[in-house]
Amino acid sequence: MILVTGATGTVGSEAVRLLSARHRPTRAFVRDPARVAHRSELADEIEIVAGDFDRPDTLDSALRGVDTVILVSPAVPAQEIAVIDSAVRQGVTHLVKITSKASADSPVDRRRGQARIEAHLATTGLAYTLLRSNAYLQNLFALAPMVKQTRGFLMSAGEGQVGMIDARDVAAAACAIATAPTAHAGHTYRLTGPGLITYTDIANELSAALGHQIEYRQIRTDEHRAAMIRAGVPEAVATSNAQAFGLIAEGDAAWLTDDVAALTGTAPRSLHTFITEHIAAFA
Repeated sequence: MILVTGATGTVGSEAVRLLSARHRPTRAFVRDPARVAHRSELADEIEIVAGDFDRPDTLDSALRGVDTVILVSPAVPAQEIAVIDSAVRQGVTHLVKITSKASADSPVDRRRGQARIEAHLATTGLAYTLLRSNAYLQNLFALAPMVKQTRGFLMSAGEGQVGMIDARDVAAAACAIATAPTAHAGHTYRLTGPGLITYTDIANELSAALGHQIEYRQIRTDEHRAAMIRAGVPEAVATSNAQAFGLIAEGDAAWLTDDVAALTGTAPRSLHTFITEHIAAFA
């Protein structure tokens, strides 16, 4: 039995869909079962279980009888540590953690949080695999309202390159490991798309797909933080996001690997494919 947490999110929902297509016994852990998309289309092997990361009793119930966990969450340390501890109590044999860059001394709060979670996981004795993803292409949806309203977008990433990856490819990699985990114990995989791209490349792809010019307006990190706060982004999140974009401008995300293809047997989706498939969101 495989448990997928965060099963209504971008990665989690795709993992559940893929496991359903393979008819693998799976539990989808969600806060609100009503939010599970296309529930009627899921195979009989998929069980929807309601729970809360902040309630250990619901975690223990959901993890009972589970062999493998695909851990997807907003990476709040106390919450993910609670899932890990419950997995140990319930005799889970392998955990696949969806993560990102982690550093205990990073200026970015979520990277410090990831480091804390990973350090705890390493002390438990539980077999695990880390999937360390570059930035998600799905994050570009946040630019869609501005693209539609102004035919452009603001960004403080400069001309920094990013090995952006489609979250669906992250889910595919997680499922490949979860269905045959033994060989992947103790491994960390770095997941990226097929090429390095800049936000200028993104503007050019959108321009070609929409048939009119989309302008990438480069701004300073402090200006970007202020713009996000004005748009309603919580101040702490805006600060963390602005710091991450500033690091991108410095080359922090300019890395590529072949790990997706090695794990799944399929090349990861490109920026062009992503924009083509989702252009209605920006039109």
